[in-house]
Amino acid sequence: MKTIQIKRVYEDPSSSDGYRILVDRIWPRGVSKEEAKLEEWNKDLAPSTELRKWFDHDPDKFEDFSLKYKKELKNSTDDLKRLFEKTKDKTVTLLYGAKDTKFNQAVVLKEVLDGFLDNS
Repeated sequence: MKTIQIKRVYEDPSSSDGYRILVDRIWPRGVSKEEAKLEEWNKDLAPSTELRKWFDHDPDKFEDFSLKYKKELKNSTDDLKRLFEKTKDKTVTLLYGAKDTKFNQAVVLKEVLDGFLDNS
């Protein structure tokens, strides 16, 4: 079993990243598809536009954002299971564009996927 890690898409790709998946609904500014070196861009795993705009990267809203986002993710169980399956033989890196490294959707998504790991 490999690991799930999170990383800003603006950081240089590394061989230790394994399977690189962008989990933003909007493509990050200033990064070309070549520079991003993605295996996948999954907009369906990103928060809805409404939720993203409501959250607006406000740390005070993060707890509520997390609960609402986890509720949204219940509609993406097939994508979550598929991504979890990838962790069986490689590291999965969840990429995001937000400046805040503590309060973003990749943190929540990692927590959800780690829950799959704990229950397997």
